[in-house]
Amino acid sequence: MKKVIVFGASDAAQLAHYYFTNDTDHQVVAFTVDAEFMPEDRIFCGLPVVPFETVSEEFPPGSHLMFVALGYSRLNQMRKEKYFDAKQLGYSCASYISSKAAILNDGDIGENCFILENNTIQPFVSIGNNVTLWSGNHIGHHSRIDDHCFLASHIVVSGRVTIGEACFIGVNSTLRDHVTVGANCILGAGVLLLSDAAPSGVYVGTETERSRVPSHRMRSI
Repeated sequence: MKKVIVFGASDAAQLAHYYFTNDTDHQVVAFTVDAEFMPEDRIFCGLPVVPFETVSEEFPPGSHLMFVALGYSRLNQMRKEKYFDAKQLGYSCASYISSKAAILNDGDIGENCFILENNTIQPFVSIGNNVTLWSGNHIGHHSRIDDHCFLASHIVVSGRVTIGEACFIGVNSTLRDHVTVGANCILGAGVLLLSDAAPSGVYVGTETERSRVPSHRMRSI
């Protein structure tokens, strides 16, 4: 059983603890955060929380893995920075890949990835380091997702799509085949992308407007 230290003490860290505990042969033994964010009781999910500044002394990288459980704050930059900080301390980083995901790309998946249930990853897909795929996505054949990306739920990535580093893609987005998403892009919820997205671009779907007719006047409901 591999021992894991989880960076974080928030919802993402609690989820990481749940998934590693219930769906892997890894054992989460502690959490770590920057000293300024230490909880008063130094406990999270019933386990000790230690300052990141001293974590390697208490839980040496030679016998422990690290998992950085952070979301997409600052367009994934916070997770990216802490991932490299963990590597600087000498840690190898664990990945969580759900047993309920369909992984057909021969495991071409980097470290510190968080791939949840009902993802379909087709053959010849490449996924970099520090990538999050929330539940229920389709990643089409021969596509590439570069490091530090965060894909929310129910996204369709068609075949031969390239997603550059540190992108965020919102729920229910659809990317047609052969498009390239430049690094540091934001694709909002429900975006339909039919052509390349420029680096650092922001693409927002159309918000549904409220009808002028109130619900009690809708005859068909």
